[in-house]
Amino acid sequence: MGWNVIVSPLSNARFPVPLEWEEPPGAGAVPTARRLVVAIVREWGVPLSEVALQELELCASEVIANALVHAGERCAVTIRWHSGRVRVEVADRGAELPGREREEEATSGRGLMLVEALADVWGWHPTVTGKVVWFEYPETREAPCPTFGWGAAVGLRTAGQPKKVSRICWAAKPAGRVPART
Repeated sequence: MGWNVIVSPLSNARFPVPLEWEEPPGAGAVPTARRLVVAIVREWGVPLSEVALQELELCASEVIANALVHAGERCAVTIRWHSGRVRVEVADRGAELPGREREEEATSGRGLMLVEALADVWGWHPTVTGKVVWFEYPETREAPCPTFGWGAAVGLRTAGQPKKVSRICWAAKPAGRVPART
């Protein structure tokens, strides 16, 4: 009598594995999808500050909304965490290429400018059936603030990481508190 052993592919997968799902067009699709992106990142335990999570959610919202509005049909959302970076990809069947140039009077069309301003990097590439628009966020770690031990700043980057930092750190000096821009 022989034993049949079933080996699950999950037993030797590297976690977290990329997740992909389809979003149908509709009024509730974008809020649901952006909340799911943030929930996945939290579940994976990706070290992102609350500010970075809010920015990630906003970028996801913009890219997913663009895909649903411009393609007019469902889109595929993929999220992955690899080598210290979270990447969100949105694939659609739309032929229209993403663009950032809009007229000043336009009431819409600024979403990709927002993504460009908030995400570490973003881009797009054509596919056989349409295109994929993606953006990435690096892991963020709390870094010591130059306060001589009087606090910590969230979002400071090491040399070579280009993303801007918008926090102000207060440095305690013998002469009083002096703001130190970081």
